[in-house]
Amino acid sequence: MIVIGLTGGIGMGKSTAAAVFRGRFVPVFDADAEVHRMQRRGGAAVAAIGAAFPGTVRDDVVDRARLRAAVLGNPPALRRLEALIHPRVRQAERRFLAHARRAGHPIAVLDIPLLFETGGAARVDHVVVVSAPADVQRNRVRRRGHMDEAQAASVIARQMPDAAKRARADTVIRTGLSRFHARRQILRLLETLRR
Repeated sequence: MIVIGLTGGIGMGKSTAAAVFRGRFVPVFDADAEVHRMQRRGGAAVAAIGAAFPGTVRDDVVDRARLRAAVLGNPPALRRLEALIHPRVRQAERRFLAHARRAGHPIAVLDIPLLFETGGAARVDHVVVVSAPADVQRNRVRRRGHMDEAQAASVIARQMPDAAKRARADTVIRTGLSRFHARRQILRLLETLRR
């Protein structure tokens, strides 16, 4: 089975790319969605986050805005959070890949925003980086409405620069032109990998 690592900065188009893969019956592991599952009621990381970051859990659910405020701009706190989250995500990723192999899928995708930053590129066969111009990225993040300008800038600054990601990619998918253009690039990649 070929394992694709799908990555790119916030607002670069990972979700759109992942949807194209799913539309072609390629299973996709969404690391961000897994983190959300761990932080909701009954989630595997709720108690640990509550203990490490008092005041960030309410009614057995992680208050993501409070947690973000506690760690953004605070590298030691961010490292503490990552030490709680990353091993759990990695375990879920292994379960996903084992299931995809048992199901006989020829290709699977790991959608991991911090693929390079966390050493995840060593665990995949082919790295796909989604990329868009900086102004498109900022507009997409702003439209989501989850963060203010300062929080978005902090997240972008923490991530590896887009140019560095593109330089390390096996394939770069340009998402700043149109969804159709990005989709066509992904379908061409799948054709190549399936040969």
